[in-house]
Amino acid sequence: MNLLFTLNRGYLPVLLPCLRSVVAQGGADSYDIYVLHSDLEEADKLSINQAAGAAGTCHFIYVDPAIFDDFPETKRYPKQIYYRLAAPVLLPDDLERILYLDGDTIVINPLQELYSTDFEGSYFMACTHIRKFLGLFNQVRLSLDEEVPYINTGVMMMNLPALREHMHLEDIQRYALENRHILMLPDQDIVTALYGQHIKLADSLRYNLSDRLLNLYNADPLHIPKLDLDWVRKNTAIIHYYGRNKPWSEQPYLGILDTFYYEATGTEPSNGRRGQKAHARVKKADTKQ
Repeated sequence: MNLLFTLNRGYLPVLLPCLRSVVAQGGADSYDIYVLHSDLEEADKLSINQAAGAAGTCHFIYVDPAIFDDFPETKRYPKQIYYRLAAPVLLPDDLERILYLDGDTIVINPLQELYSTDFEGSYFMACTHIRKFLGLFNQVRLSLDEEVPYINTGVMMMNLPALREHMHLEDIQRYALENRHILMLPDQDIVTALYGQHIKLADSLRYNLSDRLLNLYNADPLHIPKLDLDWVRKNTAIIHYYGRNKPWSEQPYLGILDTFYYEATGTEPSNGRRGQKAHARVKKADTKQ
């Protein structure tokens, strides 16, 4: 199984638990792990190799950051978010498919079903977290056709032969520069706007689940029964702690899915009883629904 990660050194502590969870729960016999980076040191590479263990073969590919000098970036969204978009030209030519994962994901069940799904001509397989109102907002903001979904780029299956043929960095750069004033989540906006018609949707509840998405699902009165930790444990493969709600943050975690992070890392909440209060608030809110 081919896996792709992109990061800078500051994100290394987040990546390592993700990588260990993949090896422990991902279900493959072996993994080829490609890491696109610009600043990793030898000690960092050693840590990644150790996290991958005997099942993982790590391939570190240096990316010249000057390639992305004109791309919009912020403190929260550094240049490395674009490295995944350059993957088709940076990765070996003989690779045909690869699973990209954000470092702030935890794998809790096998990935083979997602990994082996037929692209059916699509460039990507990815999930959407957007409900109807925000979908309309993004359609207007990005001038999208009505049927184009706004995707979350934290988990993506990439059809590399198709992307090598159809995705070009100069097109991405041109779009980023011409539309920098409207970009909110730059890489997601770009992928959706330029390639949204060539994205096959995957099941968000299984492959890109967050507490925000779980709460939205359970808030819908038509969704019966409601989904709980037992359902997630049996059915979900990838937990995604996107946004600011992260188990390793000093802020109280809002939700129930931090359980899987603590199980994967063998740790407990650093903020003590605050985590329990967060769980209590969520439980109370669910009761009101």
